[in-house]
Amino acid sequence: MPLSLRLAPSPTSFRYSPTSSTSVGGFPLVKQHCQIPNSGVVTKIGFCSGGGGGVLDSGKRSGSYVVRCSLETVNVSVGQVTEVDKDTFWPIVKAAGDKIVVLDMYTQWCGPCKMIAPKYKELSEKYQDMVFLKLDCNQENKPLAKELGIRVVPTFKILKDNKVVKEVTGAKYEDLLAAIEAARSG
Repeated sequence: MPLSLRLAPSPTSFRYSPTSSTSVGGFPLVKQHCQIPNSGVVTKIGFCSGGGGGVLDSGKRSGSYVVRCSLETVNVSVGQVTEVDKDTFWPIVKAAGDKIVVLDMYTQWCGPCKMIAPKYKELSEKYQDMVFLKLDCNQENKPLAKELGIRVVPTFKILKDNKVVKEVTGAKYEDLLAAIEAARSG
């Protein structure tokens, strides 16, 4: 049975913006910086709406509300490949808990990346006890790619307990399969 991970950290807060004209449930819908607490996600612009919570720290910070941010929810299903970016990668890895995470780091223009993609998808369907992710190493995701030490594409990183335990460079299916098996058994 597939496992579904859903990231939904606790509500966050934002400073009310009186210029907002749209509302949801009587609270303004504001395009603001939303911070996902305790997730490693940097502050990013997202649509935030005050929801059912009222004032946070009443009297101390007027105009701050308990909110839900559109950036807080990321759905990941085991048995399929999930596209991640610099903002969603670490929260998903943390939410995976003790599950092994396999990351395909690719680029849109990479021929070998395109050739191994269908086999990578098959692996995600075969190994239902793992989380399979893919990261487009484009300019926007460059900070994460650099943090993970990518040198060539495709590069596959296998993470266990939030740490890289195996790496396979190039579109080497047999090496990737061996690395996955080694991570599962050790």
